[in-house]
Amino acid sequence: MKIGILGTGRMGVRLAAMYARAGHDVVLGSRDAARARGIASGLDLPGLTAGDYDQALDAPVVLPAIFLRDGLLTLLEPLRATLAGKILIDITNPFNADYSDFITPWDTSGAERIAEALPDTRVVGAFKNVWWEVFDAPDFGGLVSDVYVVSDDEEAKRRVIGLGAGTPFRYVDAGRLANARTVERMTLLSGELGTRLGYFPRMNYTLLGERWRPGQADDTVGALIARPGGAAG
Repeated sequence: MKIGILGTGRMGVRLAAMYARAGHDVVLGSRDAARARGIASGLDLPGLTAGDYDQALDAPVVLPAIFLRDGLLTLLEPLRATLAGKILIDITNPFNADYSDFITPWDTSGAERIAEALPDTRVVGAFKNVWWEVFDAPDFGGLVSDVYVVSDDEEAKRRVIGLGAGTPFRYVDAGRLANARTVERMTLLSGELGTRLGYFPRMNYTLLGERWRPGQADDTVGALIARPGGAAG
């Protein structure tokens, strides 16, 4: 699969390198094509090429690594026709300038704002919970980090999860696009907690559990809390 990356910042370059190492053809696009060529030359990865935004936008999967606060919606608005039918992987969190809060209200998300602006584009949210430092050293003592993937387009979501094969993450189907509200807020909280604990930005989530079904084990306190008539609670 060919993937076009828009942006040559911390996240864009790391994602370009990750996908190229996984065997995909990746175009690292920049407003300054010479900058992109210099970065691609330094990475020296098979499958990774450099170009401008137009060349990156030729790919069937486009990943803009640009903050909402830095004009992402303004950039995307005139590209409605170009992006129609394509998969757009939204990685952004709507942080304000000092990363202390979001610029979006509670009843929406950055991913939903993009989907509203591009109604004919297949928007999939992913990597919102992954801080840039994790891409450089994704192993946490044998624990694999999760990437929560959200979309209202089930087939597009499956394809984005499939693109992750061969990358050092576990991709979790996190449901509908509106769930990006929760994933984005979790990232805001993790940044605050990680800073307080001295982890930031070397941290991520992993969902722990085991295969289970209700009633598989005895309820050890059920008899103690049962009310007359057999009801508990």
